[in-house]
Amino acid sequence: MNDTLLRLRDVEARTGLRRSHIYLLASRGQFPRPLKLGDRASAWIEAEITEWVRARIRASGRAVPLPRTSDVRS
Repeated sequence: MNDTLLRLRDVEARTGLRRSHIYLLASRGQFPRPLKLGDRASAWIEAEITEWVRARIRASGRAVPLPRTSDVRS
């Protein structure tokens, strides 16, 4: 499991969502909830964000293209 934490800017970049929509979906239970790091700091677990994105792709019925052999590094 990936224990990396993502800050809001990273979550926005990975999902294409803006801050207000991220928090709206989280409040509805439709998006991973952030962890409180302090009084004014929050972060999300990278694995949860990755799974949320993958679930959206699966729900769309679109296949995720596999990397070309030339793109895979040894």
